[in-house]
Amino acid sequence: MLSRTADHLFWMSRYTERAENTARMLDVNYQTSLLPQSAAVAQVGWEGLLSISELLGAYNYQHGDVRASDVLDFMVKDESNPSSIMSCLSAARENARAVRGTLTTEVWETHNQTWLEVRRMIRAGDFERDPAQFFEWVKFRSHLSRGVTLGTMLMDEALYFMRLGTFLERADNTARLVDVKFHALETDFHGTANARDQEYDFYHWSAILRSVSGFEIYRKVYRDVIKPERVADLLILRADMPRSLHASVNEVVHNLGKVSDDPASETLRRAGKLRAELQYGRIDEVLAMGLHAYLTQFLDRVNDLGSHISREFLQPA
Repeated sequence: MLSRTADHLFWMSRYTERAENTARMLDVNYQTSLLPQSAAVAQVGWEGLLSISELLGAYNYQHGDVRASDVLDFMVKDESNPSSIMSCLSAARENARAVRGTLTTEVWETHNQTWLEVRRMIRAGDFERDPAQFFEWVKFRSHLSRGVTLGTMLMDEALYFMRLGTFLERADNTARLVDVKFHALETDFHGTANARDQEYDFYHWSAILRSVSGFEIYRKVYRDVIKPERVADLLILRADMPRSLHASVNEVVHNLGKVSDDPASETLRRAGKLRAELQYGRIDEVLAMGLHAYLTQFLDRVNDLGSHISREFLQPA
């Protein structure tokens, strides 16, 4: 496969997944902002979201003070922000259009229809009327895209590069999403809880679990009250949780193996090493290190892995 074609397929899937995960991050922040809390606590939540997304500087340049409505507009509608939902869906469509001949008609039409529909919804003010419903729609379109891809694409290199982009992006975004919640605490989380905030905390942990479609899974796995250390364990180390870091890196390694013909590939070695650490890691070790520090290091390694994938597979020799 031409490296240029692989690049478009890889980034088409990354941008689709990024739009979904941006919707998930905004949704959890929007839902928790509706809970009883001081203006200062709400401000920290929105600032943390921008910071973890590495958008605080760009936002401050355009808007100055952090306000919920401005953050939502900036991360949903602002096409000058390359990580906004509109920008991501536009980029996904453009990458799909560039490799139209490689995609099935169903996959192309799904991406094209998503872009046309989101433009109509933004113009009609659907987002402002019901942000939560808009975020659900973005997630649904991403789910639809993945389902159509798996249901209609030939299982060859094109599909593997698309899956590679999806799961590398998911690993990055799940780490950021977990960090948004845990980093909002004043200090690194080490498995302690303040009893007087337990009821308040329940809704926050429920919100983050729901944001990764993990609330029912948590109940099934742990059959217990929601505890922060178990939330961290589920979203980081559980290989059977679809959006966990471990599950995402498993898929990255699997699809890398499909497209790489070099068993000594440095990219495959780095991905395998990261998977092994997740496979044999324990949550008490992660918490002893400090969750924010752990996730920051994980994000650095995922970014490094993305650079190696680009150099080895996506850039012309």
